Amino acid sequence: MQPLFSIITATYNAAPTIERTVRSIVGQTFKDYEHIIVDGASKDDTLKIVRSIYDPRRKIVSEPDRGLYDAMNKGLATASGQYVIFLNAGDKFHSADTLQVLAQAIEKNGHPGIVYGQTVLVDDNGRLIGPRHLSAPAGLTLKDFSRGMLVCHQAFVANRNIVGGYNLRYRFSADYDWCIRCLQHSRKNVGLTDTVLIDYLSEGLTTANRRKSLMERFKIMCYYYGTMPTILRHVGFALRWFKREHLK
Repeated sequence: MQPLFSIITATYNAAPTIERTVRSIVGQTFKDYEHIIVDGASKDDTLKIVRSIYDPRRKIVSEPDRGLYDAMNKGLATASGQYVIFLNAGDKFHSADTLQVLAQAIEKNGHPGIVYGQTVLVDDNGRLIGPRHLSAPAGLTLKDFSRGMLVCHQAFVANRNIVGGYNLRYRFSADYDWCIRCLQHSRKNVGLTDTVLIDYLSEGLTTANRRKSLMERFKIMCYYYGTMPTILRHVGFALRWFKREHLK
């Protein structure tokens, strides 16, 4: 039977952080999901830790890959759920009823293309840092992503019917490109803007390579929204940044 959710977790040598991710999934009150772990042939205890926490809904693929987005593509190829959620090592659902809240929103709104919500940041130990600097808007459109990734990828839940693969040309921001393409194909987006869905590990791949990620995002913005509008928008970004720094 097709589950409502496919939760996809890409891992590589993630022993320090994978336990809280797995426990947040098995601890969900809503059980109509499958959990797909795509591991890049980890050399540490990642898989040992995963297997020590029983979940009959879990599938594990462990083999070398070409990086995070290649692993996520493998997860998509394996997924059978109606909606996909990417929850990588160190990330976790904010509450035990997160999937229940998402399921109710999906049912209430006639199975929309995208359901999304808010995100908070946590450190390597899972301790709260604070809210994400970008807040998910009440109404999400394709145009909104011209201002950046307003919705964290992990809190961006997409109907499998509108989902394509990640573009491996992008090493650090393929998730931004992927979300834009989902928005291009979604007829209805439902925002749970009063609800925190995800605790996001702030030191992920994109954060650790912030400069390269921002350069890739600039190229993606130019492709989808035009070069000159993107340049002008970045002038505005810079002015707002200088204003914030001056106020500090």
